[in-house]
Amino acid sequence: MTAISPTEDVSAFDGAPAWRRLAIALALSTCSGIGLWSIVVSLPYIEAAFGADRGGASLPYTATMLGFAAGGVLMGRLADRYGTRMPLMAGGVLLALGYGVAALSQSIWQLSLVQGLLIGLGASGGFGPLVADISLWFRRRRGIAVAIIASGNYLAGTVWPPILQAAIEAHGWRIAFAGLGVMVICTVVPLALALRARPPAELAADVAAQEAGRAAAMMSKGTLQALLLLAGLSCCVAMSMPQVHIVAYCADLGFGPARGAEMLSLMLGFGVLSRLVFGVIADRVGGVRTLILSSTLQCLALAFYLPFDGLTSLYVVSAMFGLAQGGIVPSYALIVRQYYPAAEAGTRIGAVLMMTILGMALGGWMSGEIYDYTGSYAAAFVNGIAFNLVNMSVAAWLLLGPRLATPRTA
Repeated sequence: MTAISPTEDVSAFDGAPAWRRLAIALALSTCSGIGLWSIVVSLPYIEAAFGADRGGASLPYTATMLGFAAGGVLMGRLADRYGTRMPLMAGGVLLALGYGVAALSQSIWQLSLVQGLLIGLGASGGFGPLVADISLWFRRRRGIAVAIIASGNYLAGTVWPPILQAAIEAHGWRIAFAGLGVMVICTVVPLALALRARPPAELAADVAAQEAGRAAAMMSKGTLQALLLLAGLSCCVAMSMPQVHIVAYCADLGFGPARGAEMLSLMLGFGVLSRLVFGVIADRVGGVRTLILSSTLQCLALAFYLPFDGLTSLYVVSAMFGLAQGGIVPSYALIVRQYYPAAEAGTRIGAVLMMTILGMALGGWMSGEIYDYTGSYAAAFVNGIAFNLVNMSVAAWLLLGPRLATPRTA
């Protein structure tokens, strides 16, 4: 928990303006988040349209994640320097343009370039900058606030896949993508214009001084950042296996892509609930302990995919996975805000989120290649479990290491 000075005006952080801003930011994140999930839902159709194998059809997703990852740092720096509206508006324009161009793609490589350079980069404007921005407006309820805004991409994954699936079946994936471009430009840009105010500068400066001191008392800034980057990469390699390939997995098992889209929606819907619950937990026990708990539960849920592959059991396991892993990514933002100055929030959080997205990109590609090599997803699930164990080890060290190591100044 963050110590609060008796002289500080806490309402300036946790008051009604902060909650109104959070509501607008959540709507923005949900609309921008379609950029992460549209390619997952359309994967089987793109595979058929371009005659690609599973690994090749996964390339547009990997490109999307790479663009999203690169945008995490770029958009974070823009937000730190110019405010949150600039990366949001730029992201909305890039997304709309990307979907229009993607609908005209004639090869898997063209589609991959568009997904990475336009859609992935554009979607990043609606995630990292918003997480960092909201963390500056809350102190007592920072855990739940960050959890809510971090749920935006999960809400996108809950709301949009069934809608997009129906649109693809009715009109084809190209028309559906063009429609997404219209939706984005009509929602993201107007909502971005509503985010104008910034947190009180004098209070933000006080918070920055306090948190910089805590960072120095724990370990060097570079060591902590490196550990968070490793944790972010490893957790999301594990997370990507069911999130990226559940639609294709269900198609392989004979259940059809529509059942897979429903499972993805169920998984991410429970992920929203999970993030809210873990947000409340984080306000009580802190970001590091929340990371350990959520990562351990994710590993257990991932293991359940190995023995259970029936239709009903996959629905249950997907719901369990969503409930387990929702606390991981918000925990990184809480750890950064606890140990780094507020003025560095956008860049620091963006860097960690960049590694989580690289983990999703790497894991999505690895799972496709493992499938092509082995003919099943069993080894891909084992690969995810191995990376999850790395994340759990880093989280445990973050909890125990500072007590065992000699403190260093930043």
